[in-house]
Amino acid sequence: MALFSLPLSLHCLRTPLAIPAKIETSISNPQTLVPDQKLVISGGLKLSGHAQISGSKNSALAVLAGDIVCSDGPSLIRGLPDLVDTRTMAEVLVSLGAKVEEMGGGDLVVDAREVSSVEPCEDAIGRIRAGIFVLGPLVARFGEAEVSLPGGCRIGARPIDLYLRGLEALGANVQLRDGKVCVRAANGRGLVGAHFHLSFPSVGATETLMMAATMAEGVSVLTNAAQEPEVLDLAEFLIASGACIEGAGTSTIVITGRKQLHGCEFTIIPDRIEAGTFMIAAAITRSCISLSPVIPKHLESLVDKLAIAGCKITLRGPRILEVSATASRTGGDLQSFNLVTSPYPGFPTDLQPQCMSLLATCNGKSKIDESVFENRMHHVKELQKLGAGIELNGNSASVEGRRTPWWMALRGCHVEAADLRGGAALVLAGMAAEGTTEVAGVAHIDRGYQGLETKLQSLGANIKREVDSMPQ
Repeated sequence: MALFSLPLSLHCLRTPLAIPAKIETSISNPQTLVPDQKLVISGGLKLSGHAQISGSKNSALAVLAGDIVCSDGPSLIRGLPDLVDTRTMAEVLVSLGAKVEEMGGGDLVVDAREVSSVEPCEDAIGRIRAGIFVLGPLVARFGEAEVSLPGGCRIGARPIDLYLRGLEALGANVQLRDGKVCVRAANGRGLVGAHFHLSFPSVGATETLMMAATMAEGVSVLTNAAQEPEVLDLAEFLIASGACIEGAGTSTIVITGRKQLHGCEFTIIPDRIEAGTFMIAAAITRSCISLSPVIPKHLESLVDKLAIAGCKITLRGPRILEVSATASRTGGDLQSFNLVTSPYPGFPTDLQPQCMSLLATCNGKSKIDESVFENRMHHVKELQKLGAGIELNGNSASVEGRRTPWWMALRGCHVEAADLRGGAALVLAGMAAEGTTEVAGVAHIDRGYQGLETKLQSLGANIKREVDSMPQ
């Protein structure tokens, strides 16, 4: 199937807005996915070879949304990962009137000149958390937007109140009505520059408000902004399109509004979470693999933890890393470590579940504190089914590592992914488990990993995709 084969029926009709009073909300609307496929893994095998890392999912989603402000000419976006979420975001753009054309090899042309609707298709928005990103660029360009509350993984509320309060600071009236966020520039013309301090460095809010401010009148300043690499990548795309943005990648971002932005050619950064997942795959199977392209700076927090465990990480080229866990630097098996998730440059929450799988096979006790999402421990129960010694207390988990050989620390069984990164953690655990592991809920994994089982097969893993006949 083509990456962006989009049905014309996804075009949604624009309806007039009626915005009486301002209102704030932190409602989340998760989408329930019904898994019908599973990954079957025979564990205990070591990996070898090279893993090709795809473009960043989180960066791609923001950049695709940012295309909406490019009213003068098309954009060529290179390095897009072929994922359920990127296809869904393309559907969102098409529903607004954009033209989207696949060029092959992860390259996509987006022409937003004919975007005329301010109400994206409700069905598409309901399938992707990042759908809310279109709120900022729509209001920036048209002075109004009506967007359904988004879907996505069930890992916590992930409130959008910061998005809405930030838009209000830029001069918008906001209302939540019938499950939709309705926004209109208060002055009837467009947004105006302002200072807004984020109470939490939310990536989504930072990106949404940065896009909104690109066409606001005057200067906008965002403080306590998210510093994640994906925020900087979006800023660089917008700058290439004619925006004036300074300080992206730091806690203070200054945006000077422009009247019009144009299309550009842009390449998405490598996916640091996919790269991290493969690095952990090498560690959990006590293997040696290389991977590229990567930006080593984006992986420093994980490199530090794997080094503590006893892995050897070597830079083999400008964007090539080698991870070796075949012989621990400590002279024995891999050792446990503690971690606390936090916004970048801290340890990423998106690698917490995978590290928990690894720690279940390491020597010693470890503690994991999840400080970003309040409901990101669905994978614990499933790892316990595999024999992992994990004790959960709220958002903290104590992991009792096994002093048996790594391939006997866990035992294969049938488990189910409840979210994207938890699903990846179960796949990694299955690769280290004795016997056969079946991971259901593949739809979640497909949202964030392009051809995960194919890439693992190329490294020597015994993993295949099958229809899941287990009762749901």
